[in-house]
Amino acid sequence: MRKGVQMLPYLALATAIVCEVIGTSALKKTEEFTRMGPTAVMIVSYLAAFYLLTIALRVLPVGIVYAVWSGLGVVLISIVGWVVFHDRLDLPALLGIGLILAGVMTIFVFSNTAGH
Repeated sequence: MRKGVQMLPYLALATAIVCEVIGTSALKKTEEFTRMGPTAVMIVSYLAAFYLLTIALRVLPVGIVYAVWSGLGVVLISIVGWVVFHDRLDLPALLGIGLILAGVMTIFVFSNTAGH
């Protein structure tokens, strides 16, 4: 199998994560779906995220895909919340986020299940 084809599921997963973070960020701006612009961005982003997840699931196990998608989504949306929305992150929140990131890294570095 060519390297580009092997990387497609990972690229799809990474793009799905970005789309989910964009959708969640837009969700905060919808003001309970009363603002059409952010609502449209949210809908399109979530649809794209789920479609891209189906591409990743062609090759990668569902548990790994979901763990990475949700884990990195939590980490990235926490960063967006902190930077864009000025959400506060206390020490326990930062430690928890660090543990999530460590879990995702463990999957990719040490697990044969991730398909590397």
